[in-house]
Amino acid sequence: MRRTSGGGTEHADVVVVGAGLSGVGAAHRLRTAHPGRSVVVLEAREALGGTWDLFRYPGVRSDSDMLTLGYPFRPWRSDRALADGASIREYVAESADALGVTPLVRFSRRVVAADFDTAMARWRLTVTDPRTGVEHRMTCGFLYACTGYYDYEHPHDPDIDGLADFAGPVVHPQAWPDGLDVRGRRVVVVGSGATAVSLVPALLRDEHGAAHVTMLQRSPSWVAAVPGTDRTVDRLRRVVPVRAAQRVARARNVVRQVVSYGFARRFPRAAGRLLRGLAARALGGDTGLVADHFTPRYDPWDQRLCWVPDGDLFAAVRSARADVVTDRIRRVLPDGVELVSGRVLPADVLVTATGLRLLALGGLAPRVDGVEVDLSEQLVWNGTMVTGLPNLAFCIGYVNASWTLRADLSHRVVCRVLAWADRRGYDAVVPRDPTGLRRQPLLGLTSGYVRRSIDAFPHQGDRTPWRVRHNYLLDAPATLLARPGRSLVPVTADVDGC
Repeated sequence: MRRTSGGGTEHADVVVVGAGLSGVGAAHRLRTAHPGRSVVVLEAREALGGTWDLFRYPGVRSDSDMLTLGYPFRPWRSDRALADGASIREYVAESADALGVTPLVRFSRRVVAADFDTAMARWRLTVTDPRTGVEHRMTCGFLYACTGYYDYEHPHDPDIDGLADFAGPVVHPQAWPDGLDVRGRRVVVVGSGATAVSLVPALLRDEHGAAHVTMLQRSPSWVAAVPGTDRTVDRLRRVVPVRAAQRVARARNVVRQVVSYGFARRFPRAAGRLLRGLAARALGGDTGLVADHFTPRYDPWDQRLCWVPDGDLFAAVRSARADVVTDRIRRVLPDGVELVSGRVLPADVLVTATGLRLLALGGLAPRVDGVEVDLSEQLVWNGTMVTGLPNLAFCIGYVNASWTLRADLSHRVVCRVLAWADRRGYDAVVPRDPTGLRRQPLLGLTSGYVRRSIDAFPHQGDRTPWRVRHNYLLDAPATLLARPGRSLVPVTADVDGC
């Protein structure tokens, strides 16, 4: 039940920031585990979906299978293994309606300041309406940031010589303009990550009709084809109930992710040979093309793999309507791109799929009693709560598996912490700063977008419960069985640093 605190400021027991895939799941878990608590979801945009509402570029899709990216309590029912962005957005919205979460969401509400008042054991929030700039005040007992870890306002925008001289449209996938016409035009996509890999075949489809698309990359990424549909689910549905079929297939996918990742990390050379062989087969046996453009300088899973459903990128390259060029840009010309090698790529449209930026807590700089807490100096307990920040948690996913697998564990941890604090009569709790830990980056990837920003994030440790194992089969029991009393302490007005 929602109520108003003194002075007319609205109060909620828990505020969830973000109404994307994670925020909707968090609100459902909180309502189920704590039906007596008031929950409010604050969403800066005017729609549900988060990432999947923001990203509208052609070909946007999941890079994880939907059986594990979907909610365990509301399974994905389509046979598509990797789903397009519009379908995921619809799934999030339908789930929010079916689970009773939609009425909890306040749209056009961006949290711009958060200050924990130790004496009151409450977060004081400043919330603005992005449309009007009007400010609102709220308080809450617990603050849960489900904002992801990307900067949704400012993509990575490298300095490219001559870019301003280009005569045609220059677009970034994160801000894809409505009505951009590429029909019959030559498109150069700068980048080699999941976004570029998705864009190339999509721009060639009939609804977009580009004449030719070139993927220009400084260095290759690992790319692997996967089936577009999950036939195992279809077969199981014929003999067992739908829900049971989905649970079995979901468990199979979890095991498959863990085994394949473990194999790649333990035997990187063998994994690389396997991926190169699969790419060569998809390209009609062209091992030279694989050697030049699909053999990265890093080991598999040092960066996320790029999955392509039904090998659509490879099919586009084989059709000769698309090609991949590995080189560096010397400068952009009015009608193309000049490379360091001297080659010029003609272009009518330039797409800078140069990556994203990371942003901790959606850019929020939390304070405790008016003093800003330096996130980079903090440690993360159980992948969820942060030292120095009472009654605050944030949600991130795995680097090697579906985001939702880890996100749902985080939601359940928050629910357990609230129940544990209730039983002991604690109004506020905070992770005790451990001693003897070796600090490690929160995300163990070498991708450029990670290296550029990860130092601004809290760190993890080198042992449980301060370390997230990117292995769901090990992480789930370790996370859910962790005892809060061993790491969390109550917060009182005379606690130093709180």
